[in-house]
Amino acid sequence: MSDQAQSNLPGFLGVIDQAISRIESVLLAVGVLLMAANTIANVIGRFVLGNSIFFSEELNRILIILITFAGISYAARHGRHIRMSAIYDGLSPGYRKILMVLISLVTAIFLFLLCYYSINYIETQATRGRVLPALQIPVWVILVWVPVGFFMTGTQYLLTAIKNLTAPDIYLSTHMLEGYEEDEIEV
Repeated sequence: MSDQAQSNLPGFLGVIDQAISRIESVLLAVGVLLMAANTIANVIGRFVLGNSIFFSEELNRILIILITFAGISYAARHGRHIRMSAIYDGLSPGYRKILMVLISLVTAIFLFLLCYYSINYIETQATRGRVLPALQIPVWVILVWVPVGFFMTGTQYLLTAIKNLTAPDIYLSTHMLEGYEEDEIEV
């Protein structure tokens, strides 16, 4: 998570890019560390003290949701989502650039729609009044990370489209030029 040095985007877009990068890094680091600490404490409690932590499973469920939806944005930032590139790889650079802009824009729109629908779902959950049995936290509270993750990922893809419109090269993300690394195999 060392991508916080400098944004590749100019002006206000760079500020947005940096903010998302920091949010992703903090959410992922805190989420993974809390999950590890919770799991270790629960194992020690169960096998050494004879009692497990009563809310451990629920806390890990919350952290899995957090890590998953912060992680999709992190993967988008680093161009690490799965790509179906057979047709794309056969195109000339000009057409690949156009296709990358279209792919990024359509993906961003789709993710913003998912963000909208997930907010509606959370509103529905809030009206039902369900709570987690052990922690007594309303279920809708743990789902807040879903639209946050969709929004950050949609923004990441929108920034990728803008980067491709303003830069001469083709970018998979705002930080990742297209192409294969030496350890990747093109089939």
